[in-house]
Amino acid sequence: MSRFKTMAIVFATAAAIAAGTATAQTPAKAKPVAKAPPTHVMVAPSDVKWGPGPASLPPGAQMAVLDGDPGKAGMPFVIRAKLPSGYQVPPHWHPTDENIAVLSGTFMLGTGDKLDEKAMTSLAAGGFARMPKMMHHSAMAKGETVIQVHGVGPFAVHYVNPKDDPSKKK
Repeated sequence: MSRFKTMAIVFATAAAIAAGTATAQTPAKAKPVAKAPPTHVMVAPSDVKWGPGPASLPPGAQMAVLDGDPGKAGMPFVIRAKLPSGYQVPPHWHPTDENIAVLSGTFMLGTGDKLDEKAMTSLAAGGFARMPKMMHHSAMAKGETVIQVHGVGPFAVHYVNPKDDPSKKK
């Protein structure tokens, strides 16, 4: 062992002893981080369990969680939404990035504080969009449309105009 490496080990051990994290006999060791064992997820189209969309979205959407927990901070998730033709989501934003893949139909997205169908971009099946966190945007479906959204939670919808929030309507 070189003299430099020996000195480095001595200094590291002395620093660990001074910090109270090691004894003179053993250098400090990092504690292993407990991780859940990796698992795989495979979902056949016939196994997707559709349910009503959350109260934060206008009525009519159907949702399915394929993986993860969209409501949990720091948790990756994958969800699907089935939207009827003409379905609209007024201008809103999310506290995290939103990644959207169009699986069927035509999904239209626009940016800004107003829903303007003429200014929206149409994405057909196979299209993809990423809306960075806090970007104001609106959405619309032409024909029945299925999208898949993935990101890291919490996935939440905040409306630019609070009056557009369907969870506040009775």
